Amino acid sequence: MEIDYTNIKVIGFDADDTLWVNETYFRDAELEFSKLMAAYETANKVDQELFKRQIENLPFYGYGIKGFILSMVEIALELSNNSVSNETIGAILNIGKDMLNKPVELLDGVNEVLHTLSQDYRLIVVTKGDLLDQERKLKKSGLLDYFHHIEVVSDKQEANYSKLLNHLEIKPSEFLMIGNSLKSDILPLINIKARAIHVPFHTTWIHEQVVPNKPDNKKFETINSLVDLLPMLNKNRNDKHKR
Repeated sequence: MEIDYTNIKVIGFDADDTLWVNETYFRDAELEFSKLMAAYETANKVDQELFKRQIENLPFYGYGIKGFILSMVEIALELSNNSVSNETIGAILNIGKDMLNKPVELLDGVNEVLHTLSQDYRLIVVTKGDLLDQERKLKKSGLLDYFHHIEVVSDKQEANYSKLLNHLEIKPSEFLMIGNSLKSDILPLINIKARAIHVPFHTTWIHEQVVPNKPDNKKFETINSLVDLLPMLNKNRNDKHKR
């Protein structure tokens, strides 16, 4: 069944791993951390413990680099029985600072897609994470002028989206969300009767990995790249003008 986008007036974009590279830096940081902890545990055990601690800490620190670094410090202390050196703690903090100073690497076609779609749609960003870090990346990205609204949320569940759409006076039937996470960017939207298009990134944090129910698979489309949006939405726009 072909999904109809002719009523869409506003398009929301996730930021991390949809507009620019993000998860790759976390994977690199995890590798560095496991090397720092090599004297205390295997790399696999370090990864497992760090992931569990991140999930436990989400209600306290939220998403983003700062919470990630705090979780690494906690695990370093725990695995070393509080004997980890000050130098190692300093090295962990430097991993975080290095992540925060990474350049913003836009994904293929982002500028072209946003420039084209901004001619016909109102564009917004809906992302989660640390507010200061996301503001920094948006500023460095050079993309701010394309967007009418930027929203950094603590989480991406149905209630968060419904509250945002209501605040911006956007009907769910007129909203399309674009993102790389089925859990955060796709399934909550189709559950509130909005539209969503999945653009997978080559690596996804395990916390964001879900398998949708079979009926849900027919309610959203998956594309390989953001540039694939243009012919899809252009076709619907042409169909709308014919009516």
